[in-house]
Amino acid sequence: MKNLLLVLLLTSTVLFGQNSAQTCQILNKINALVQTEHIRPKPINDSLSIFVFDNLINELDPSRNLFFKSEYDEMAKKYRLNLDNLILSNDCSFLDDITSKYKTGLLRTKAVLEKIQAGKIDYTIKDTIRFYKKAFPFYLKKEDLEKVWLKKLRYQILDEIAETSDNLDSIKANFASIEAASRRMILSNEICRISTLLETKIKQEENLYNYFCTYFDPHTAYFSDDSKTSFVASLSKEHLSLGMSVNLNEKNEIIIAEIDPNGPAYQTGLIKKGDQIISISNQKETLKVSCSSLESISTMILSESNKSITLTLKRNSGKSFDVYIEKQVMKDEDNSVYSFIIGKDSKIGYIKIPSFYADLDENNRKGCADDVAREILKLERDNIKGLVIDLIDNGGGSMEEAIKLAGMFIDYGPISIVIDNKKEKSVINDPYKGLIYKGPIVVLVNSNTASASEFFASIMQDYNRALLMGSTTLGKATMQTILSLDEEKNTDFLKITINKFYRVTGKSHQYVGVTPDVVLPEFYEDVYQKESDFPTAIKNDSIEPFLKYKPYTKRALINQLAKNSSSRLADNYYFNDIKKINQKIDNIVNTPKAELPMTLDAVFKQKKLVNSLWKEINTFNDENNPLDVYNSTVNQFLLGVYPNDKTANQYQIDNLKTNPYLNEAVNVINEFNGSK
Repeated sequence: MKNLLLVLLLTSTVLFGQNSAQTCQILNKINALVQTEHIRPKPINDSLSIFVFDNLINELDPSRNLFFKSEYDEMAKKYRLNLDNLILSNDCSFLDDITSKYKTGLLRTKAVLEKIQAGKIDYTIKDTIRFYKKAFPFYLKKEDLEKVWLKKLRYQILDEIAETSDNLDSIKANFASIEAASRRMILSNEICRISTLLETKIKQEENLYNYFCTYFDPHTAYFSDDSKTSFVASLSKEHLSLGMSVNLNEKNEIIIAEIDPNGPAYQTGLIKKGDQIISISNQKETLKVSCSSLESISTMILSESNKSITLTLKRNSGKSFDVYIEKQVMKDEDNSVYSFIIGKDSKIGYIKIPSFYADLDENNRKGCADDVAREILKLERDNIKGLVIDLIDNGGGSMEEAIKLAGMFIDYGPISIVIDNKKEKSVINDPYKGLIYKGPIVVLVNSNTASASEFFASIMQDYNRALLMGSTTLGKATMQTILSLDEEKNTDFLKITINKFYRVTGKSHQYVGVTPDVVLPEFYEDVYQKESDFPTAIKNDSIEPFLKYKPYTKRALINQLAKNSSSRLADNYYFNDIKKINQKIDNIVNTPKAELPMTLDAVFKQKKLVNSLWKEINTFNDENNPLDVYNSTVNQFLLGVYPNDKTANQYQIDNLKTNPYLNEAVNVINEFNGSK
């Protein structure tokens, strides 16, 4: 027996040693590429060590209820200023040590939760709870573990109870039964979540690699073979899909929202809209929905490596049943360009570009720029008098597609300056001579307009080719490429920032975003994360302008149209009300909170305040006269050929009819046309 134990110990030590060496090998390969290829490489020093350690520990214990303060202090003393030295000396055993302490924390937490589950919770004890927006110090002592978890659970249960009714008196009258059901559900889910973390292979390597990468900038990242495949697929308008969409209901259950009649989920004949997903399996592991993170669930559903999925479903509280689905390559409607016409008389074209997707696998599936060109040709057959290009919530994608698209709208000339890590400048020129469309253009942008889409918008603005309308964009003016860490194995990759873009004016929108000509408020604008919110984001700078280019029209005309639009909207109730609601959101999300009493009355009052705000946002709409939105002649014909597209098409039309941003864009184009 002793010999067997010795063999097991030796085997474990060898395995830890192998894992440590492999982890360090990948980190040092990442560093080698960063130092030679990154636009702004940094030395491996104590600053990196602090950044990686703090982020790794925050990832494992964001609520500070897993690690004891003594454990954190011990790890911080050993590693917080030393990870850089350990990595460079090929000793990554620190990750095994941290993971081991994490597992110990999970096990003792599970034991405490099971003890609480077997007992009762006293709601009469006077206590308060405080919420922190940012990370706070580790404070947990061994003797306080149960007390801390009792407090957390007590609040969660009261919060769940407050959701059960809008009538506080009714809740109080039925408190015992409601509390029992809520306590049972919340404790079961917490225990299940801990069990899932313990049963799943606890691999922190990818977290370590990514925090190492994001020390250099927010967009440099490690990719495994699976994550690289999924990332590339996300830039395409066609990818492996189950052919269905899901959402959360009011009970936080995952429900099947829509089923594509052309997709594999529909073809099983077993799945219906409204079915609840209980668990998901990829034949290697099974995730129970009630106690898994939404991130892990969505990763399993969307991962291109999971070519088949088994869903365990429940219908109308009946018995659960399993459905096996093999994914198929399908068109992603949420990642495809589409167009409409606004107004019977004015006839303004509208094109939505959800992302700058591309055919990265070169399967001859056309990219975003070609699709936009096709929609413009359709719209021109109906003699449109202007064009609105909608880049709202367009997170970017292929820079090549953005360059091609910009070239279609300007006649000729330079469109951007690129600087690499050797400070060498190169000019990107318009790849096409001439214009695909010569009429007036308004481009809609917002806080989520990022990367390739704000690059395109900035070119349209600098050439006076379009009036930009909306809110300031995200602020990413860097380009990444994917490189293999080992070209022989091709299993580990680095998405690395290699270039920085400057506008033809010599300015850059990196860190600060593109400011529209007409600035309009949007919901959550103080909550959205911008480039400047990332601690390692590359700062803004500019270069001496040296390019000659010919603007499409005079800046004075754009400025006058912008001034008139701003005057027109100064007293607009819709946008002024958005500002008022944003102030309420800011007070809830960003303003430091006072301590909240741990009573049903206080929690109910807080819940009611938050729910009323979300209700105000969700029911808020534009009461202006609805826009006349309809399909081009060509698209009307295509809908007759492909009738399955009619539902999605009508949904898009209904959303646009009361879109106030589009309404004002149409006003601007009509004013321009009327002034000629």
